[in-house]
Amino acid sequence: MTLSIHSSFLPADDLEAALSFYRDVLGFEVREESPLRVTVGAPGRPGTSIVLRSPAADPEVTGEERAVIAELMAKGSYATIVLATRDLTETFDRIQATGADVVQEPLDQPWGVRDCAFRDPAGTLVRIEQR
Repeated sequence: MTLSIHSSFLPADDLEAALSFYRDVLGFEVREESPLRVTVGAPGRPGTSIVLRSPAADPEVTGEERAVIAELMAKGSYATIVLATRDLTETFDRIQATGADVVQEPLDQPWGVRDCAFRDPAGTLVRIEQR
């Protein structure tokens, strides 16, 4: 059996801010938009997408659960995504120049990768590794 990732969901309490970050800052293309979610993905990679969606849009989530999710998002501890680039320094410099929230400048990690980190407008940790 061979599986691949088709789409992954990230929280976005402000879809316009999320769209601006993922499209304008990270360079993803918009694949689908609706009032409740936006789907983006890397240009030339149609098989994998990120769906930006408000946790409030899920009818299965209770009001109490929404409050907990909102609190975790505000702390920046609700979601993480790891992206990859060939040139981490150039990518970091370009993203930092947009005023994005820097969490960690490029650093050689003890587990063997060089990476950096930002927060998106919803507080999601966006780590970027050099591959």
